[in-house]
Amino acid sequence: MACRVSFKKSVGKDLNRLGRAEAERVLMRLAEELPERAHACPELKGRFSGLRKFRVGECRVIFAILNETILMTRIGHRRDAYRES
Repeated sequence: MACRVSFKKSVGKDLNRLGRAEAERVLMRLAEELPERAHACPELKGRFSGLRKFRVGECRVIFAILNETILMTRIGHRRDAYRES
């Protein structure tokens, strides 16, 4: 089942922190793979319960599935993605 992908405004800042090449790689993988396999991504626990993660190399994409929409909430390096901003 394909879903529509949308982004929170703060994700733009997250992508700027990654750098252009890394951000393009992450966005390319998101466009190719995530809409079809979002429901197969692991669910997070603790304060992130209800959200899911998608791995792209050293980067993590944290998102929520809302009806037929995938809402990207955070994108970052794996050491920073789960920290408070």
